[in-house]
Amino acid sequence: MVKAKWRSVDGIVLLNKPIGLSSNQALQRVRRLYQAEKAGHTGALDPLATGMLPLCLGEATKFSQYLLDADKRYLTCIQLGKRTTTGDREGEVLTEELVPTLSDKSLEDILDGFRGEIEQIPPMYSALKHEGRPLYEYARQGIVIERKRRQVTISDLTLVSRTEDTLTLDIRCSKGTYIRTIGEDIGEALGCGAHLHSLHRISTAGYLPEKMMSLEEFEAIAEQGYDALDAYLMPMDTAIEHFEKVDLPEADTVNMMFGRTIPNTVSLENETIIRMYDRGSQRFLGLGQIKGAFIRPYRLVNTSEFSL
Repeated sequence: MVKAKWRSVDGIVLLNKPIGLSSNQALQRVRRLYQAEKAGHTGALDPLATGMLPLCLGEATKFSQYLLDADKRYLTCIQLGKRTTTGDREGEVLTEELVPTLSDKSLEDILDGFRGEIEQIPPMYSALKHEGRPLYEYARQGIVIERKRRQVTISDLTLVSRTEDTLTLDIRCSKGTYIRTIGEDIGEALGCGAHLHSLHRISTAGYLPEKMMSLEEFEAIAEQGYDALDAYLMPMDTAIEHFEKVDLPEADTVNMMFGRTIPNTVSLENETIIRMYDRGSQRFLGLGQIKGAFIRPYRLVNTSEFSL
């Protein structure tokens, strides 16, 4: 049997990650469908979690960090009254306590303490590294590592629904926010403990949830061939639309393609990162950085097949 050749394919796809798969397992399955030479995901989702996982293929991997740094939105269900070893439903139950009866106003007062800028201690069951190893490896051995508090921003926290022992929350937050920790901390504030029952990432970096597709949908499309799959690739510059767009004349485009510094013709602050395009063709060239009277290459895409 002849092995399929890896392809040079560039762009971003939005996977609706299923429950039970790690982010890397999900990435590898999509990568094999595309037979993409290079691929990377943009911020891991726990196997328990579902939802939006942007996957960068080819040259788009050069901009994956900007998606990792982007704000995110989650829908989560918190189970009250039970603390677990992992902070989610997959852990062993440590304690069980009665859930207090709270008025809507009393609950909102408690939730208000988790809005805005807050401090968190990263959970032991996380991919955060200590001496080159993820914390969850230590946790599985019963080893507790001291973690520093970190500041994150919860730009919106909305109570979607509640039962006697669950809260369903819609949360918009900055990078590095641990929703599992929010769930546990809310349980402590209520005095009964809590753990995460479910977690779904609705969106990241402003990508619309309607653009997500499941693994099954990608697999069905793959049966139609690469052209059908490639039609669902989003341009790589959608990952960096928050940067100012600058069109370059032909001469500057050529110099930038060869990694040369070019004259600065825009009125932007020094050190500003910009998105660069060829003025005529609107071909995306990559990122540049303002350096006084010049623009220097910052992160360029491969333009070897680009002809003016």
